[in-house]
Amino acid sequence: MTALEHEDAPVYMRLRATIATAILRGEYRAGDQLPSVRAFAAEVGANPLTVAKAYQTFQDDGYVEVRRGVGMFVLPGAAEALRAAERDRFLTSYWPKVREHIALLGLDRDVLFERETA
Repeated sequence: MTALEHEDAPVYMRLRATIATAILRGEYRAGDQLPSVRAFAAEVGANPLTVAKAYQTFQDDGYVEVRRGVGMFVLPGAAEALRAAERDRFLTSYWPKVREHIALLGLDRDVLFERETA
């Protein structure tokens, strides 16, 4: 499971997170075609309607364009816009919970950064 995915999220959001991670890692760059809904559904063992819903979120957010009869393509600037949106979501939704958990455990920054490099 990637940093963008969460076990308790709906399936379409977990699928969206999988694609978002691929875009952020550069596996899909501007101009690249995403796998077809059917191909991706088969690859991940999901219902094609669920995959279509996940893909629709990318279109709604302006990260991809649909070329009728051809497929869905990553738009220029999508990775940067997606990274900015994910940073904002992390800082507003997840970081406060992480920070609270760190405080609850009595961890300090130096210990955390030492563990990161170990």
